[in-house]
Amino acid sequence: MSHPSPTGAFGHAPDTTLEDNARLMKTADTLLEPAPQAEPLQAPKVRWKPNVTVAALIERDGRFLLVEEQTSDGLLLNNPAGHLDPGESPIQGVVRETLEETACEFKPEGFLGMFMSRFRRTRTGEDITYLRLAFFGSAGEADPTLELDEGITGTVWMTADEIRACPERHRSPLVLECLEAYLAGQRYPLSILTVHDSVYSAPAYHRAA
Repeated sequence: MSHPSPTGAFGHAPDTTLEDNARLMKTADTLLEPAPQAEPLQAPKVRWKPNVTVAALIERDGRFLLVEEQTSDGLLLNNPAGHLDPGESPIQGVVRETLEETACEFKPEGFLGMFMSRFRRTRTGEDITYLRLAFFGSAGEADPTLELDEGITGTVWMTADEIRACPERHRSPLVLECLEAYLAGQRYPLSILTVHDSVYSAPAYHRAA
């Protein structure tokens, strides 16, 4: 027994309706649509951090030891000071920096305090905040066999009034801030600082602070 052909009596496909055409056109439009663009990758936001430095305030017979340093702004005065290095405590850092800049061995006797200042470099325009950990103590005589850090031209001993009289020559406003804090009797024991053992060797695992 024969069955009717699905193509109709004359071999043609059945007529499509307007609804069928609309559906086909919508499918074609979808195929022609451009693929969605991926969101551009965002660079991770850099967290702001201050530059941590250490400094030594050294008094002998009413005079204070400063270093003369050649900078882009000329020859300026500063306490023996510098950046804290990885893997060292603040006390180790200030002893190292003092030796490098004055050739003198520094013996910290106490913690003077934490001082902050903000500075814009004349040459580059870079905006920098310094966090200074300052110590007071004594220093031995300079070792003539040691070379001073690059940029350090020498050391000077100055009275408090002589330091106050030349603020334009201070590399940092913290030179005077530290001096005045010391003269005002500000003192803290070295034990106020705690350094975990992990500072000296990287921990075996990572965990957020």
